Parts: sequence; C-alpha cells; structure tokens
Amino acid sequence: EDVSGRAIEACTSAFERYPDIALLRTHGDCHPGNILWTEAHGPHFVDLDDARNAPAVQDLWMLLSGDRETTGVQLGHVIAGYEEFAEFDDRELTLVEPLRTLRLLHYSAWLARRWDDPAFPPAFPWFGSVHYWQERIGELREQIALMALPPLRPLRV
Repeated sequence: EDVSGRAIEACTSAFERYPDIALLRTHGDCHPGNILWTEAHGPHFVDLDDARNAPAVQDLWMLLSGDRETTGVQLGHVIAGYEEFAEFDDRELTLVEPLRTLRLLHYSAWLARRWDDPAFPPAFPWFGSVHYWQERIGELREQIALMALPPLRPLRV
C-alpha cells in the first residue's frame, strides 16, 4: 500500500506539471504484439478495447524496449516517424514512466477485479502469490526511482 501510494503520488505530480498537454484518441495498448503486418497492406492495429483519450506518448512508449540508451535510439526513430504526420510535444516525454507505472497498477487491478470469474484462476495461477506481489512491489520501487530521473530523450542516429 505504501509503495503504490508513493507511485501514484509521483504519477499525479508528473501529470500536474503540464496540465495543458493535448489529449487525443489513442489505441491505449499499442505494443508490437497488437500490430499485425501483412505484405499486401502493411500494419493493422488490433485489440482496440483499451482505446482512450490520452497524450500521444501513450501510443509510443510501449513500442520501446531495452536499456535507456537503446530506448533513446528507438524513441528517436518513433518520434521521427510520428512527426511525419503531426508535431510531437516533447513535454510528453515526462509522462513515459508515469504511464508505465499506471499500466503496472492497472494490470494488477484488472486481474483482481476479475478474480471471481472461474476462467481467471486457471489462466493466471501465479496471481496473488507472495512471489507475484514481491515482484510488483519491486517494479513499483524501480518506477518511483525512474520517475525521479530526467525524462528519456530521443537519440537521433
């Protein structure tokens, strides 16, 4: 409870820093697993049940993976591609780690809200175990530390 409270406070603080960041309709769960590619037609976005109004970076940060330098290079490419269609507000970069933190919290809440569904315990047998919660607490501690760092910056290659 203490760690999640501190994480939520850090997220709230990050969003309050720039209350005028524009919101637009986003996919909400834009990661490589939700992009299907066909040779004839290119990318197709699937799994639209998390669509929501959010800053543009909501649909960009989940495309990144790896250490800070690697994600900085990836971010440079993603933003360059994004800016072929629209201007990107660099202030949104302060929201990458808060958005990641909120995703971690929402995922556990999503599982907890559905735990009474008979399909969930067999599908997620690790949920609720001591190990599961120890890992979540560790992740939240890492996120609190990452939110205290300067935001990720795109590295142009």
